Amino acid sequence: MTPTPHASRTTAALAGLAAAALFLGACHEVHFDPGEKSSSDVIDIYDDLFAVSAPSPNHVVAAGYWGSVYVSNDGGATWKKGNTGTRALLYDISMADDLRGWAVGQSGMVLRTEDGGLTWKQQQNNKVAEDTHLFAVHALDANTAWAVGEWGGRLFTDDGGRSWQDRSLTIDQLHPQFVWLSPPEQDKVRKGEKVYEDVGLTDVFCLPKSQDCWAIGEFGYIFHTENAGQTWVRGAIQQDISVPPITLGHNVIEISEEHANALREFAGKIIDMSHLNVAIEPVASEAEIAEFGQEDDPTPLFEILEARVQAVSAVLEEAGLLSDRIRKRGAPPWDYEDFLDDDPEFLRRYLDSRRSAGPGIAVSIAQNPYLFTVRFANENDGYIAGLGGIVLVSRDGGHNWQYRETGRKQAIFSLFPVDGRVIAVGEKGFVRVSNDHGDTWSIPEKGFPTIFTFMRDIWFAPDGRHGYIVGERGNVLQTDDAGANWKTVLPPPDHQSAAGG
Repeated sequence: MTPTPHASRTTAALAGLAAAALFLGACHEVHFDPGEKSSSDVIDIYDDLFAVSAPSPNHVVAAGYWGSVYVSNDGGATWKKGNTGTRALLYDISMADDLRGWAVGQSGMVLRTEDGGLTWKQQQNNKVAEDTHLFAVHALDANTAWAVGEWGGRLFTDDGGRSWQDRSLTIDQLHPQFVWLSPPEQDKVRKGEKVYEDVGLTDVFCLPKSQDCWAIGEFGYIFHTENAGQTWVRGAIQQDISVPPITLGHNVIEISEEHANALREFAGKIIDMSHLNVAIEPVASEAEIAEFGQEDDPTPLFEILEARVQAVSAVLEEAGLLSDRIRKRGAPPWDYEDFLDDDPEFLRRYLDSRRSAGPGIAVSIAQNPYLFTVRFANENDGYIAGLGGIVLVSRDGGHNWQYRETGRKQAIFSLFPVDGRVIAVGEKGFVRVSNDHGDTWSIPEKGFPTIFTFMRDIWFAPDGRHGYIVGERGNVLQTDDAGANWKTVLPPPDHQSAAGG
């Protein structure tokens, strides 16, 4: 049976889809019939570019809209159009060397080149049949690569792409999402069939000549492997904003004014941090469960727990926090009877999960950043860019991450550490540079052309001197001094003048 993603998309997930649309090309402004494009290697229409890879200083390959691939062998001085044989959007590209590499995109599209990007052949994988988009790929060498995408998608090859192993994130009975699956989906899980996790993975990055890789995505998902993907460990985003647990008496619903004031202060701190949500989780004492949570009729306990959650939600919303940023964890399963035939212990497990030393409500930060790009300078120092001007920094190999302020709320699509600096690019000409390993960020005073279009990706060749930025309308910037100065190398000046006129 074909594994299926489940259909419980929440408001937050829909917001994630909007973020993906922003990232992956909803802003293409040139409308045309791609069938009219020339079949030669001449670039006749400058498409939006989503990704770039530079395996050596002068060899650069970029990919993007309508299956477009652009190739330069002279550091961006001249360009040819690659033949991909597809009109699918290509979201990422990764060259293992000057000849061999991969591109990935819509509906499970995986392409392989063995001539430096001039021609490409499609490689089969199970995401094609599932119609699942792949958002990123990283080549560890000419034979080995990871690709990630929708529905927890993770694909791995170690034979040059002749076969792709599906190592996607799936749900088991202990997974937090299990209780929200439909009964048929839960039954699939119990039978050992695959049900994919409802999360989009947006990027994967591996250190050269290393088994260290990182994968990121929506909802603040960050994973790290130290053994080339045999096992993955979840990274943690550190946050020093908190609120003390709310303690209540037996069968008490109302919260004190002291607790209400603490909630208002808490809401005020995060109200402008749209990447942070709030998790509310009610608990009950042993005595409350014994008195009100009888298995033949748990309704009285459900009503108490629901009322406690509503009391906290009301204070947070009155303080200005939008309701779609409030996550209600451990909420009563009013439809529990629908699950008992297939899972007789369902209600008992829920009651056990609410059991605590005393009645109360736990309120905590629920990380919800939409992450676009992850890069590491070495085995310790890592950087992540995301929606809303987000930058995360790690000093311990990706186990722990901290937010850093960039001063703007524009989307940061990509960044790259090079020569002691980190360069970030993004929405509407966004450029920031950090000279202290990501702790502080500033606008470069010189060295960048004035650009107001989206810049999607930045990549440096192994020499650390030659780098490339790609973006909207076929724009490509090039540097040969480690990013101190950049120049536009595509489109050519005559095309830019014509477009401007």
